[in-house]
Amino acid sequence: MAEALLVHVVDDDPAVRDSLGLLLQSAGISVQVYDSAAAILTVASTLDAGCVLTDVRMPEIDGLTLQRQLATLNPRLAVVVMTGHADVPIAVAALKAGARDFLEKPFDDERLIGAVRDALAASQQAHHAGEAAESIVARLTTLTRREREVLDRLVEGEPNKTIAYELGTSPRTVEVHRARVMEKMGTRSLAGLVRMVLAVEQPATIQSKRLT
Repeated sequence: MAEALLVHVVDDDPAVRDSLGLLLQSAGISVQVYDSAAAILTVASTLDAGCVLTDVRMPEIDGLTLQRQLATLNPRLAVVVMTGHADVPIAVAALKAGARDFLEKPFDDERLIGAVRDALAASQQAHHAGEAAESIVARLTTLTRREREVLDRLVEGEPNKTIAYELGTSPRTVEVHRARVMEKMGTRSLAGLVRMVLAVEQPATIQSKRLT
C-alpha cells in the first residue's frame, strides 16, 4: 500500500513543517521532516521509494534545484512542490522537469493528501518497474554471444532466414538459439521477448551491444 511509504517534507519554516507533519500523520501517512534541501540531499541516495513534499522558495538550495538533484540521486522519489501564487510559473517548470504535482498556497488539506497519495503510488509503481527491469537485465547477461546476436535481430523484426544469412548459419540453428533465448529470458512468445528487451533498452543501445 502507498501509505506504507514515507513522505519527506522539506521546508525551512518550522511551523509549516510541524503542521504538514501532523496533517499527514493524521491521514495515516508516515512522515520525515527536513529543515533544508541540503539536509535531505545528504541522505537522498539511501532512501526507499516515497514522496518528497518541498517548498519552492528556500534559502541556499531552492525547491527546483532540489528536484533536479533528487532526479540524479534517487529517481524513485516522486516530487510534489508547494508554491505561492506568484510562483506558479516556477511550479509549472517543475512539472515539466518531472515533478508529480504542485500545490498552490493556501491549499486544501484534502488536496494535499490526495496529491501525496498519488505521488506515493507513482513512486511505488516506478520502484516495482525498476525491480522488473533489473531482473530482465540480469537475464540478458546469461545469454551467450551468439544468443545475444540472435536476440538483437529478433527484436529488430528480422525473420529466422534473414538472421541465419547474416550470421552465416542455418535457419534450424537460429531456431535452436531462439528457443534457448526464450527459455533463459522466461517467456514463451516473441512478443513477450520484444517487450522485455524494449522495457530496458533503446534500439540504439541494443545496436551498440552487438558483438561482431
